[in-house]
Amino acid sequence: PNRVGAEPDPSGSSDGIRFWGNSFICGPQGEFLARADDHSETLLSATINRSRSESIRRIWPYFRDRRIDAYGDILKRVRD
Repeated sequence: PNRVGAEPDPSGSSDGIRFWGNSFICGPQGEFLARADDHSETLLSATINRSRSESIRRIWPYFRDRRIDAYGDILKRVRD
């Protein structure tokens, strides 16, 4: 999720930070299922079609052949 709005700089040395918003939920092929804007707080929800997600995983080898057991190094600050 991405914040929206602005937060002033407590030191006063700059205008602060403007947050971009535009959070989204996408389907298994990258299509937007729900999308928020850049200026208002929004609660997003979407219905996920699990059978479609499963069929996409079977069609695209990238999803089918993932090696989740090899993802451990992503969580480390430094690889051994």
